[in-house]
Amino acid sequence: MAELHLNIGTIAALPKAQLDTILSRLREKGYRTVGPRIRDDAVVCGPIAGLADLPQGLTSVENAGQYRIVPSGNKRYFDITPGAQSWKQFFFPPRVSLFTARKNGNWNVEKPSEPAPQIAMIGVRPCDIAAIKIQDMAFMRDDFTDPLYRDRRKNAFLVAVNCLHPGGTCFCDSMGTGPKAGGDFDLALTELDDVFILEIGSEAGKEIVKGMPLQPADASLQQKADQGLAAAREKMGRRMDVRDLPDLILKNLNHPEWEAVAKRCMSCASCTLVCPTCFCWDTQDHTSLDGNETERERVWDSCFNPGFSYQAGGNTRPNTRSRYRQWLSHKLGSWKEQYGVLGCVGCGRCITWCPVKIDITEQVAALRKEARS
Repeated sequence: MAELHLNIGTIAALPKAQLDTILSRLREKGYRTVGPRIRDDAVVCGPIAGLADLPQGLTSVENAGQYRIVPSGNKRYFDITPGAQSWKQFFFPPRVSLFTARKNGNWNVEKPSEPAPQIAMIGVRPCDIAAIKIQDMAFMRDDFTDPLYRDRRKNAFLVAVNCLHPGGTCFCDSMGTGPKAGGDFDLALTELDDVFILEIGSEAGKEIVKGMPLQPADASLQQKADQGLAAAREKMGRRMDVRDLPDLILKNLNHPEWEAVAKRCMSCASCTLVCPTCFCWDTQDHTSLDGNETERERVWDSCFNPGFSYQAGGNTRPNTRSRYRQWLSHKLGSWKEQYGVLGCVGCGRCITWCPVKIDITEQVAALRKEARS
């Protein structure tokens, strides 16, 4: 069979075993291949060498405050939804050194000299693709670009996987972020029983699959993929009506619902840690006992932490009610003014991993119900 003429946007059928070839080629180019792995009964982002490392035949069951892995009943590799981890950890690490200062007569400041790692991210869900685009807006703005984020982002290779099996807390369809990836990937896969439907999204992706035994994705295969995506839209575990957001949030800042949620919320910050778009951070200094060396690190922070809003004169958000309202009103309100999009991608992680089962979709519905009554 003649080789397909490859271009950005080309759609082809890829035999499943050939995913190993793609991973091998990526490693030959210096990438560290990372994908979904099972650890401690949950999905994490870990090193993978091939198909054998993926969670074949497994899926996950989620609800508010609940997550468990169960057999899927088939032999697919990407039927399992992500766990608590998101891909932002590779661009915006939880802890990273900014500089070290050493005193040797005078103070000498040294910045980390290691180059940003090359990471190929395998199995990035459409909601996470959208989340990466949102973080790009925060860290690579026209007026300021974070060099640590920029370098890691430019060194990444993204292999998206369109989602045919959303979880019980997913609502990406409501947010327009899935179940099909909307660009900004190098390669995208849709997994059928026997083959992957592959889409080329960049010149880098085109180069990786050049010369591989790709076949045209005939109408029957594309129809199966389209039917799977249509079924996924109907199987979303949650829905969110976003028609009048952010106005609904910003016009109800004194609504009693905030107090009702605050009585349950523990201010544990779990929702912000698992969220793929949250980007709050702080700096910490560590000084040696003799005072001759100090290191400054950037670490993840959260608007739920009491000290986050502390400034001269006191704390601007002194209670859980004000901190939860800040988080949700930014995510679904003022974020739109800042970046032109909502700050939520419908991944459902904040619902799944909340220890007291607070559900962001229920909070929006409660505000909407009261606004209409």
